Amino acid sequence: MTTPTPDVKVVRHEIAPRTVAWIAAAAMGLWLIYKLWTVVLVLVVALVFAGTFNPVMKLMETRGLKRGHALILLIGLLSLGAALLIFPTVPALIDQLTMIADDLPGQRERMIVLLGEHRFTLPLGRALSNVGVDQSLERLQTYLEGYWSDAVRVIGYGVTSLFLSFYLLADAKRAQGTLYALVPRDYHMRLARIVHNLETIVGGYIRGQLIASASLAAFTFLLLAACRVRNALSLALFTGLTDVIPFVGGILGTVPAVLVALGRGTSTAAVVLVGMFLYQQFENKVLVPKIYGHVLRLSPAVVVLALIAGGKILGMLGALLALPLAAALQMIIEELGVDLPGDDSDDPSARARDQKTEEAYESMSAGSTPPDAGQIANELAQDIREADAWVAASRKALKKRAGGAPRSPEPPPNAR
Repeated sequence: MTTPTPDVKVVRHEIAPRTVAWIAAAAMGLWLIYKLWTVVLVLVVALVFAGTFNPVMKLMETRGLKRGHALILLIGLLSLGAALLIFPTVPALIDQLTMIADDLPGQRERMIVLLGEHRFTLPLGRALSNVGVDQSLERLQTYLEGYWSDAVRVIGYGVTSLFLSFYLLADAKRAQGTLYALVPRDYHMRLARIVHNLETIVGGYIRGQLIASASLAAFTFLLLAACRVRNALSLALFTGLTDVIPFVGGILGTVPAVLVALGRGTSTAAVVLVGMFLYQQFENKVLVPKIYGHVLRLSPAVVVLALIAGGKILGMLGALLALPLAAALQMIIEELGVDLPGDDSDDPSARARDQKTEEAYESMSAGSTPPDAGQIANELAQDIREADAWVAASRKALKKRAGGAPRSPEPPPNAR
């Protein structure tokens, strides 16, 4: 007697051709980014410049200037600002750097004597006496000569990015039309919101960083000049450059200023140290929140990881671009509706509003060309942005007046 064999179910996993095509396209895109990372970097920096300058262009357009005339005025103002920064400061900076190099042996001897007067600083004086100044300068010169060609190439990439951003600003409608032509119409409103938010995040961060760096450099120069510290200009410019590095930039800029101030005595160095410390507290607690606001919206852990990754990949430039790019990536993930692990938050009112906006966009952009459709999407996104800003300001005012949870105000009459 034979026992019947049980039915064997064969499960077949088939991958749709469209999925295979998407995977292949993604792999090809990653390979192209790897091979053309310099071009991608130039484009990213150009977009950062464009996002930084575009609000200025819009402001001049609201004053009655045509876009071409506004761009010419912007280029003229940037050129004038660069000339005022370079010509008065660079010759003096070169003279001061030469003076620092000439005075370095004498400063070293005075520092050794000063540190040897106290029991706690005596080990530092002995360590400093064992440092060969001439050998260190020779190594520094060799290091700078080895990276001179890289510096010239970076400057060339920066100039190329700047002129590319001018082209994007001059022909913004055509560039916008190309972007919207590459994206399906179902995603045009999301793209418009992403573009507006990117302009806020990237442009706001760069403008805020420029203001913070310039303010620190000006304060350092005035402080060192008031204390009669030599080479005040070069030290101030150095502190302004190091301020672009979050967390440690203030320390990197303060240490050289205090060390040079020691040449005029411990009391002068103490005044410089206290002044720099107080200003950094003012910058961290008052100035930075004021100029940045809630532009980035990054947690401290994300900030640290982004800085490490950016500095590891692209050095100083990576550290400068790490925070706005991390904030932009976080915003894009939110706008695309990607569900992250552990995140089950949902806003039904925002989802319903976005759905109504997309329906209105479909009816308004029917039969339009990509540039015109992109313009409609941008106007709708701008209206939503202004309405959200009005609601947030109204809620803040009501909460401050009532001292409790406010009622939800009605949107402004001109919001679509």
